[in-house]
Amino acid sequence: MSQTMTLDEKLAISNKACALFKTGDKEGYSRLTRSIPMPPYLAKVAKEKMGADFLIKGGYNLTEAEAEFGSNWLNTLNK
Repeated sequence: MSQTMTLDEKLAISNKACALFKTGDKEGYSRLTRSIPMPPYLAKVAKEKMGADFLIKGGYNLTEAEAEFGSNWLNTLNK
């Protein structure tokens, strides 16, 4: 699997998001957590259970899923 962000980068974003949450900035928390690439296995399950629109409209970072499944994976039927 191709990683688009190092673990240290993901943890730094997560720490910033948690700090925002503690101050009551739930919107900022949500925005930052969605910027961390969703693991491909989780993106696949989310697509199967909630649909591609959920992922697209939710603004999730799907770069790792695209690297693993191909850039057009959201537009293909679930198999």
